[in-house]
Amino acid sequence: MTKDLTLFTELVDYLISEEKNNPVATPIDSSLLYDTLDLSFNEDPMIDEDFTKTLKSIIKSTPKTASTSFFNQLFGGRINRATLGDLLAVMLNNSMYTYKVAGPQVGIEKTILKTICNSIGYPNTADGTFAPGGSMSNYMAVLMARDRYNPAAKTQGITHKMTLYTSKASHYSIAKNASFIGVGRDQVRAIKTNDKGEMLASDLDAQIAKDLEQGYQPFFVNATAGTTVLGAFDDVTSISKVCKKHDIWLHLDGAYCGSVIFSDDYKHLVKGIEHTNSFSVNAHKMLGTPLSCSIIVTKDKKHLYQSFSNEAEYLYQTNDDDFNLGKTSLQCGRRNDALKLWTLWKSVGNKGIKNIVNHQFHLADIARDYIKKHPDYTLYSFDNSISVCFNYKDIPANKLCTALYNDAELMVGFGNFNNQEFVRMVTINSCLQEKDIINFFNNIEKFVSSTDF
Repeated sequence: MTKDLTLFTELVDYLISEEKNNPVATPIDSSLLYDTLDLSFNEDPMIDEDFTKTLKSIIKSTPKTASTSFFNQLFGGRINRATLGDLLAVMLNNSMYTYKVAGPQVGIEKTILKTICNSIGYPNTADGTFAPGGSMSNYMAVLMARDRYNPAAKTQGITHKMTLYTSKASHYSIAKNASFIGVGRDQVRAIKTNDKGEMLASDLDAQIAKDLEQGYQPFFVNATAGTTVLGAFDDVTSISKVCKKHDIWLHLDGAYCGSVIFSDDYKHLVKGIEHTNSFSVNAHKMLGTPLSCSIIVTKDKKHLYQSFSNEAEYLYQTNDDDFNLGKTSLQCGRRNDALKLWTLWKSVGNKGIKNIVNHQFHLADIARDYIKKHPDYTLYSFDNSISVCFNYKDIPANKLCTALYNDAELMVGFGNFNNQEFVRMVTINSCLQEKDIINFFNNIEKFVSSTDF
């Protein structure tokens, strides 16, 4: 083990060096991948020297998500104390389904969940769990809602038409999850949005009324805290009034930007969150923990038990249900995703978590200010969003982003809203500072000036 830990340290040093000297890995065309890297298995063991060489070649060609040139996804960067917690979780290798095998790690997870429930105004009946990702958090929410309004579905299946609602700008997982739970993609209603991508409560109300007239059973509304493209926040208060009127489960998908609950400066963006029935947030996004760290909480823990609990005498042999987390989770065996968030939170405190969130909004402000001051740019996004959407010199966003990637200059993606395509940079990378935002634009300008578009 000591030998492998020494090798691990060597590989980490190599990775950090690559992040600094080659922040954007030169991409390997997928058609050439297996000819470029030695990924196949051999009959005999590989000698240590060749093994190390192979690992370094893989590291060199892997996208560097913790470099200051990574603006591509809704995660990125590396926070040391969170990484420490994840490494400890690997070494401890506890499964989180029972107190017997996880011990105090259960208490760590429950502390995080309880603190989140309290911070959003949920009552003492609230609880939650860690899920395998934001899509699965949404799946758990819609499944709990289905079982609340159609309990027979668990044993008999769906016997009548049920409908669910989400904005046109929401995450694709809602439609996918509708198929998973037997309701069907065709029963998902895409609610209109305003020009910022915020769901229109008036259209939601009208669509629900229409479905009721036609004999459907509306049961679930998905609101979003940080839409995938523009980073918009739905008006939870107005949507909750519609849900209360029609007695429908309200879920707030905060996978992208739900971490604003930790900031006094930006918590107003999810005003009314206490009126939701469930809420999900990804700590591997705004809080910068390693992937994955997805959390879902619900106002009444009975729904977790009703949808996910199953007796198993061979497994649940000690302690009460509150400490046997397998009874409220989607999985049975489950890695410890809570420890990395706990080590981060414990080390920096509430103020430190708040600063992590605030810093990303500050960087987005820097980016928008730069765009506004330079006439070659066109801005499509707005304040209170960490998605900064723009175009440069009327160059097609798809073409620009692909060229930057192929030439190993920057990793940044593009998006589309209301038939307008644009570059979408996100300031979620925990390594970024103000100078990195300015360098981002400078690199684009230098690249374009030296490239024939």
